[in-house]
Amino acid sequence: MIGISINADAQFGKLLNQAKEAVLEKSADGGQIASGLKQALELGVGDAVSSLSAEHGYLESPYKILVPEEAQKVTQKLALVPGFQNVEQDLIDKMNQAAEIAATKAAPIFMDAIKQMSFADAKDILFGEADAATTYLAGTSRESLYASFLPVIQESLDEVNARSYWKKAVAAYNKIPFSKDLNPELDDHVNQKALDGMFSLIQEKEAGIRADERLRSTDLLRDVFAQQDK
Repeated sequence: MIGISINADAQFGKLLNQAKEAVLEKSADGGQIASGLKQALELGVGDAVSSLSAEHGYLESPYKILVPEEAQKVTQKLALVPGFQNVEQDLIDKMNQAAEIAATKAAPIFMDAIKQMSFADAKDILFGEADAATTYLAGTSRESLYASFLPVIQESLDEVNARSYWKKAVAAYNKIPFSKDLNPELDDHVNQKALDGMFSLIQEKEAGIRADERLRSTDLLRDVFAQQDK
């Protein structure tokens, strides 16, 4: 009985060690995958920030920010009011300029969000869709990114006098006879659209790295995304 007990203990100890080694191996692998995904997202963020923060980066891109639907009621009527004939185009220019200014300050906000990614879901993300990492980032951090980015957007809108310009336009509209008083805000609209553009460009970068080995510019990216290729 003693021999059987010793043998059972030895077998259990061996199995326990094997389980520990498997966990460590899985954790190391998951850690590398998470690091690779973070690096891919960081490259995507860097490219998005560089592109969208350039002069006319938003304005002349597919992510150009247009006047919100409710505000179009204002701009359409004001087109007939002296001094406000070009209010829609002026507003588009100012909103996009504000987003471009804000984009220069976006990188640290995004990087903080990327750092929060654990390796728990790393393999699912790696072997997921072409935008799996970007979708994960958006799903876990868009709300906090919105809150962090909003003051930056507001400051940028004020820097180009967009909000004061818009208040004057709305005040002029509300004086038009038979017009229903409106007060559409720009802050939320510009913030949402600015983030949409950012995430879209990050997704493009991620899809590129997944599909094209030539875009994997580091050993880590090559090692991690080679697992996806298999």
